[in-house]
Amino acid sequence: MAKRVQLVLNQDVSKLGKIGDLVEVAPGYARNYLIPQGMGAKATPGLLKQVERRREKERVRLLELKQVAEKIKAVLDQAGSFNIGKQAGEGDAIFGTVTAPDVAAAIQASTGQEVDRRDITIPDIHQLGTYKVEIKLHPEVSAVVEINVIPG
Repeated sequence: MAKRVQLVLNQDVSKLGKIGDLVEVAPGYARNYLIPQGMGAKATPGLLKQVERRREKERVRLLELKQVAEKIKAVLDQAGSFNIGKQAGEGDAIFGTVTAPDVAAAIQASTGQEVDRRDITIPDIHQLGTYKVEIKLHPEVSAVVEINVIPG
């Protein structure tokens, strides 16, 4: 069996690894595909140190993002509930539904915190009342806020 070659990936390669990973591949795969395409570079001590520094910076950046998400969660928990006004008909049925942009706008108006509408999970709301909405602020941090759908 041929000797394996160690490479540091310069970009994500499906079924092989992510950027900065140290992988062992067949010499032909490295020589004929990965290196000419710019997807990998031969592992040298200097390059390995560079990759380690880059990983440490990324780890610190992700930790800072998590801390920011924790602060936003604290603000949302302190705010309590948010009111959203919708036109209502008979039997407390509302016209239309409550959408993620509606919730994001209500949060922005009352707390000043900007929340991405794509991270908001809303149950089906077709009546006036109180509902729980989940907001994913970070892969490890999510907040549950209460919204009051009121006639308006």
